[in-house]
Amino acid sequence: MLYLIYFLVLVIFALIGYAIMQIKLFGITVKDFWSFVEANQTLDKLYEYSKRYENLSPQQQILYLKEAETIFEAFDKMPNELWEEEYEKYSTILEKYKDIKMKRWAETKV
Repeated sequence: MLYLIYFLVLVIFALIGYAIMQIKLFGITVKDFWSFVEANQTLDKLYEYSKRYENLSPQQQILYLKEAETIFEAFDKMPNELWEEEYEKYSTILEKYKDIKMKRWAETKV
């Protein structure tokens, strides 16, 4: 019974090591990959948020811009093949980001 537990722990560590090796073979650091995973979760939330809300308060705009920039940084470090399924969400968030930036720029010019 104890040998089975040791074997399972060994298999788990081997799988983790294999995953890390694959990440490094892509030329990605583990930290960047973890940032991508977190940004992917935020992407879904921000996508839903961008669909529901048309007019944001200035504070909400700043938060949106900050979260979007974090997502853009994380996604830029990853190969496109890794996140091509999320491209529609990414582009929707990018469009909303550009709209907010233009709106804020226009307000400062007035």
